[in-house]
Amino acid sequence: MLQIVDMMYSYTDYNTVLEDVNLDFEQGKLYAILGKSGCGKTTMLSLLGGLDSPRKGKILYNGTDIREYGLDRHRQDHAAFIFQGYNLIEYMTVKENVALTAKLPVEEALEKVGLSKELWDRNVLKLSGGQQQRVAIARGIASNKPILLADEPTGNLDEDTAKDILALLKKSAHEEGRCVIMVTHSSALAQEADVLCEFQDKHFVAKEAADENRS
Repeated sequence: MLQIVDMMYSYTDYNTVLEDVNLDFEQGKLYAILGKSGCGKTTMLSLLGGLDSPRKGKILYNGTDIREYGLDRHRQDHAAFIFQGYNLIEYMTVKENVALTAKLPVEEALEKVGLSKELWDRNVLKLSGGQQQRVAIARGIASNKPILLADEPTGNLDEDTAKDILALLKKSAHEEGRCVIMVTHSSALAQEADVLCEFQDKHFVAKEAADENRS
């Protein structure tokens, strides 16, 4: 579904963070991008989602350079973001936040992420961190976009809630056929993905996870 070909990215002429990156991302799989803080993980996510363009090389969606689609169209039609800080509209309710980009029934998406009906009309600021993250995931699911890009989706959450969020991302990939790519600094979390993309010296090395992780 997504393919990175000979990609290079630098913040300045003298600060290259990604170099000669070649990766493939398939439909129906959960990918984890792992690396230390500041190595370029979030930059990679931004490039895949069309928030920025590589300095060299290209990113293909179903064989076509996303720049040919237009980055705006790529974001609108193909890629949904799940931000670490949730990026919810603070003065809106749960349902209103999900409805902003929804192409699927809002209620269906909220049920999938396990948010009880009593919360649907509540202002998002009155939710816990775990509940807000579920709203953010519901928004991505309801957008009906084939790619979900999640930036540290469990970074602000306790261990039990983090496991629930990971299960939701797996379900979105395995049962609903999306390509789900998450950035994480947690080796334990990354091992739960189908494919681990680990940052090594300005490159990402991909390897298949163990079969027992693909449930």
